[in-house]
Amino acid sequence: MKHIRNFSIIAHIDHGKTTLSDRLLELTHAVAKRDMQEQLLDSMDLERERGITIKSHFVRLTWQHPSGREYILNLIDTPGHIDFTYEVSRSLAACEGALLVIDSTQGVEAQTVANTYLAMENELVLIPVMNKIDLPNNELDKSLEQLENVLGIPRDEALQVSAKTGQNVEQIIPAIIERIPPPDGDASKPLRALVFDSWFDIYRGVIILVRLIDGEMHRGEKIKFLSNGAEYEIHELGVFTPKPLPLDSLAAGEVGYMIGSIKKITEVKIGDTITTAKETAVRALPGFKEPLPMVFAGFYPGEATSHEELREAFEKLTLNDSSLTYEPETSPALGIGFRCGFLGLLHKEIIQERLEREYNLTIVTTAPSVRYRVTAMARGDVYEIESPAQLPEPQHVRKIEEPYIEAIVITPDEYLGNILKLLQNRRGIHKKMEYIGPSRVYLTYELPLAEVVYDFYNKLKSLSQGYASFDYELKDYKESPLIKLDILINQQVVDALAVIVHRDKAYAVGSALTSKMKEVIPRQLFEVVIQAAIHRRVIAKTVVKALRKNVLGKCYGGDITRKMKLLEKQKKGKKRMKRIGKVDVPQEAFLAVLELEE
Repeated sequence: MKHIRNFSIIAHIDHGKTTLSDRLLELTHAVAKRDMQEQLLDSMDLERERGITIKSHFVRLTWQHPSGREYILNLIDTPGHIDFTYEVSRSLAACEGALLVIDSTQGVEAQTVANTYLAMENELVLIPVMNKIDLPNNELDKSLEQLENVLGIPRDEALQVSAKTGQNVEQIIPAIIERIPPPDGDASKPLRALVFDSWFDIYRGVIILVRLIDGEMHRGEKIKFLSNGAEYEIHELGVFTPKPLPLDSLAAGEVGYMIGSIKKITEVKIGDTITTAKETAVRALPGFKEPLPMVFAGFYPGEATSHEELREAFEKLTLNDSSLTYEPETSPALGIGFRCGFLGLLHKEIIQERLEREYNLTIVTTAPSVRYRVTAMARGDVYEIESPAQLPEPQHVRKIEEPYIEAIVITPDEYLGNILKLLQNRRGIHKKMEYIGPSRVYLTYELPLAEVVYDFYNKLKSLSQGYASFDYELKDYKESPLIKLDILINQQVVDALAVIVHRDKAYAVGSALTSKMKEVIPRQLFEVVIQAAIHRRVIAKTVVKALRKNVLGKCYGGDITRKMKLLEKQKKGKKRMKRIGKVDVPQEAFLAVLELEE
């Protein structure tokens, strides 16, 4: 165990985390030069395009020390987005140290701060790495100053490298060996292993990544999960180098994979503790919790896509993503579809893109909503709702509570005015504001999650020309004066277009929504009336004028009564058509709520 080092790499999006892991693979000769490619650990096309690690990976590297000793370095990669904070925390719990990568051209960002606090909670040794020092626009001194002022890490501990060119990268591995302590565990104690990731393989079932805290694990042994008591036999054990390398056993302090004829990924929970089937007195490792979906949206089959095809695609996706939830839902406007739960807005975007790319489906999605807590008027029962359609009539509701987050925003001070205005408009509660450098401001705000899931991130980026960064942490539920805003099209309520809004914003949102929908709903041969209503009281209305056929075109000259007769006949026809006509509502209308301007 003295020669084992378990470490992770944490960074803000696009600060060079995956590029640095590529250089470490090269340095340790884990991958042959002919097999090497950029972003080797990001296996999905989506990960490569967006520059975000969606699924975490683990690689065992071996390093020959100048003294002749061989060290085992277990690199545990972490997902790179705020939606996957829980997965990041479990990956960090499997390590003793972490490389904190900071882009020297951009300095400390919001996610850098959040990840550092997460690593400190897990009592990890941090090695700061200043990346991209080869770029002419790097601001190394400012970044080092922020490292000291914001994170409290001495600047002389930082390594200055360029992951792209490989400059100074050779200093990293000796620093890992010297600064990060070896794992402390006891191979003679009963088995305790932490599950920090899992995925589904179509041929072998669920593959689980584990970090052994105590004890040993042997092939053929029976193990059990402490969260649900499920028992399985280990068919295969091993490590990734990055190719799978089967082994007979793993001991305390080591990291590896385990396969045991597990057919459903829902039976394996990230953060769970594994022990041998015969053990009864082993206590679970701390920090385990069920990942709860935070953002909900309706997914419905569009043109040329059947409900069955969409259901099959969801079944296949949930094999690899246990945090995705879905259940059938019916909408009078959109037919049969699914109500899906996601960890965050990025998670929703990734799932939608994968359904369209990998399964060639056309999908209509409704505007995302969050989970509200409703207290009933009669008995005071508390229950949770995920869609506006589930909200009861106002006379049956005592109070509605919504989830609040604590948001960190780091921005150059020249954009501060616009960003403060945005935070105020989104019902933000100011907590803290401080300068972390000559021209960078660190803001802490409490915000309702519902105000963030729409287009907050895009607005923040456009107001700051891409320089502001954002991270958040879920806090608790707070009571708010919320009401349901219904959208009616030709007197028919379209439940998929309903939204839950703050009472003070209801009129503004209603007017903006009806105006936006007037633009996206195509003109029909009859008049289309679009209304926004609160509890059957109309607060905004727009009309899409009918397409008119020129019935008077063939009338030239003659008595006026001839023309009036034709117009009356057309009016009757329009009335009849309006009664039986069906309005074609395009996908853009369901996303109109996302594009509302402040």
